[in-house]
Amino acid sequence: MLNKRLICWLLPFTFLAFTDNALALPGQSTEEVGAWLKGHATLKPNRGERFFIQRSDTAAQRFTFQASVLPPGAVGFLRDRSKIRTERLAMYDAINGMSFERLQESLRVIYGLDIYQDFKRAQVIYEYPNESAINSARLARTPIREALRGQLRMGDRFAYWIEIAKPKDGKAFTGQMTVLLKSDIDKLEAELRNR
Repeated sequence: MLNKRLICWLLPFTFLAFTDNALALPGQSTEEVGAWLKGHATLKPNRGERFFIQRSDTAAQRFTFQASVLPPGAVGFLRDRSKIRTERLAMYDAINGMSFERLQESLRVIYGLDIYQDFKRAQVIYEYPNESAINSARLARTPIREALRGQLRMGDRFAYWIEIAKPKDGKAFTGQMTVLLKSDIDKLEAELRNR
């Protein structure tokens, strides 16, 4: 009788453990993140995929998700490979185009409302390009560097890097959103400033 009461009491809470809300994030073990990915309705890996997931409706629309033990930016020596440090989603859409709003909505769909709200409340600590970077890119004739628009944000729980490539006279087709450990943001900011 006690077991039936316990089961009836716990039953309403079991759905909370199996929702698509963010249950695995940077800072957690590779095992936890791998299990979360397998059970996630949107990200569920196909055969042969583990931490790098690719989806494509057409050649003109692609989505990738990658969880990594490496911090974003330049690769360096890493001792601990048991914890995920970054999770990155990247999208390419030559039909509808790409925007910061679309990337933010993808963040909400994948991670749930808590992480989305952490992102929205996060302080912008670096935004690019500035006028100097645009002029430098034009003089160097590097249109891709000129097209990159992005922000680094520091939230209460995580840091976020959002970026799209929007040409001077055109619309953006590609973009990425990265959720990273707050401890890795100084390295990334320095690399972005010196691009």
